[in-house]
Amino acid sequence: MQETRPFVPWNQMNSFMIDAFKGYGVPEEDAKICADVLLESDRRGIESHGCNRFKPIYIDRIVKGTLLPVTNIEILKETPTTVVMDAHDGMGMVASYHMMKKLIEKARTYGMAGGAIRNSTHYGIAGYWTTMASKEGMVGITGTNARPSIAPTFGVENMMGTNPLTFALPTDEEFPFCLDCATSIVQRGRIEYYAREGKKTPAGTVISEKGEALTDSQQILDELVAGTAALAPLGGIGEELAGYKGYGYAAVVEILSAALAGGEFMKALTGVDKEGKPKMYHLGHFFFVVDPDAFMGREEFKKIAGDICRALRASKKAPGESRIYTAGEKEYDVWLYRKDKGVPVGEGVQKDIITVRDALGLDYRFSFED
Repeated sequence: MQETRPFVPWNQMNSFMIDAFKGYGVPEEDAKICADVLLESDRRGIESHGCNRFKPIYIDRIVKGTLLPVTNIEILKETPTTVVMDAHDGMGMVASYHMMKKLIEKARTYGMAGGAIRNSTHYGIAGYWTTMASKEGMVGITGTNARPSIAPTFGVENMMGTNPLTFALPTDEEFPFCLDCATSIVQRGRIEYYAREGKKTPAGTVISEKGEALTDSQQILDELVAGTAALAPLGGIGEELAGYKGYGYAAVVEILSAALAGGEFMKALTGVDKEGKPKMYHLGHFFFVVDPDAFMGREEFKKIAGDICRALRASKKAPGESRIYTAGEKEYDVWLYRKDKGVPVGEGVQKDIITVRDALGLDYRFSFED
């Protein structure tokens, strides 16, 4: 693993982001949650949702007024095993943190628990929420809708978000089995990363309204907003490579994210009104927690899950391949590499950090400035 970008120490980046969020009105305890969620993405090497998004998705939206820095959570309905929240356009990461804390305690008592949030905003890396459960020896499941990006099979109009369907399963290894991926081939955050780094988006992952492949990353972002381009679902365009499966899973996430909480969906989540002016996003998320102690026990579950993962990794490899991975393993390897080095930051993120620091007058000096 070779890294040429400069590193910023974890503690320095964490302190900076907390101070920056506070500078834009986020309460300190909430700022700590938000900073940790973003840094967890970078710890796992999922840079599309880490520091790369700190300014454009969170700070800029607070400034623009489409994300409220103070999160006023309202409990709309609660039973022994369920919770429905309204985040009132506050920080989606904060609402999700409090949701998962509630559901873990409910699952500890009753074996299972589920919740949904409406009128929320981007909740960061989905795997953060499921891993909160797996750290407690429980199964975590979550999904969220988002700005329309994916076209249905045989369509070219962006109708649904990239809609991740995410699972974390505890194992007896150093890391859980954590499957955290979009239901599109490539997610919008990855294209944002490509655009910032001046890279092209792989051909075949995005189509224009005329059915043509698009690769210019900035053009794709512009056309996604304009509604003249769409992401292909997992499996790709049409049915030959089973794109209908990705389309189907995206629809499952869209329905659960909106219907469980009575929230908004698809074209209502664009973030702009009919006149093209910014408006609140009103996203929806759903969460489920299962305690294996209500079945045959946590330790039994973890051992069997670990045995399955080890058997998969030990299976016969394709010619020329040296290793088989299970979900969450690559992310753990990235953490082992980065934990003593820090967060790698490219030029685009460096500029964002300096812009936010100078706008707030914060007293930070970073190694990449030397």
